Amino acid sequence: MQTERRKSAPLTLLVSTLLVLGLDQASKALVRKFLPAGESVDLKLLLLRQVRNPGTAFGLLHGRSTALFLASIAVLAVFLFVLWWWGRARGGLFQVALGLIIGGALGNIIDRIFLGAVVDFIDLRFWPVFNLADAAIVAGVVYAIAVILADIWKGHEVASRERS
Repeated sequence: MQTERRKSAPLTLLVSTLLVLGLDQASKALVRKFLPAGESVDLKLLLLRQVRNPGTAFGLLHGRSTALFLASIAVLAVFLFVLWWWGRARGGLFQVALGLIIGGALGNIIDRIFLGAVVDFIDLRFWPVFNLADAAIVAGVVYAIAVILADIWKGHEVASRERS
């Protein structure tokens, strides 16, 4: 059973990564085609408007060098490897969390390489404008932390039962 779960995990990771990447790139293509810069669509709860972000997440580190961008990619790669290595026995749900993070990061990296900036378009009016990739990264990190905390909690419960 454990062996089957480990074998299926990379497929789950691949599918979730490609799904997030595809949705992100498709949404940005639609925004670039149908929502010119300077125009917006008011959906009551949020505003859709195209913004080009040359900085990092949420516009942080705007105007920094290419070396910083490359360093952030290297740090992300190391972080993801450590998470994957640490969580590879945790099954498909943890792999989905990693897929959200990897797919979102790849979506923004593709924008930076081919457009020179990330296309953001979701404006909640109280938070910096973001895109689906940013949302996937945040959701993936929160979900991964929840899985890790649940595992730690289970470990404490098992240890408690064994002591009593």
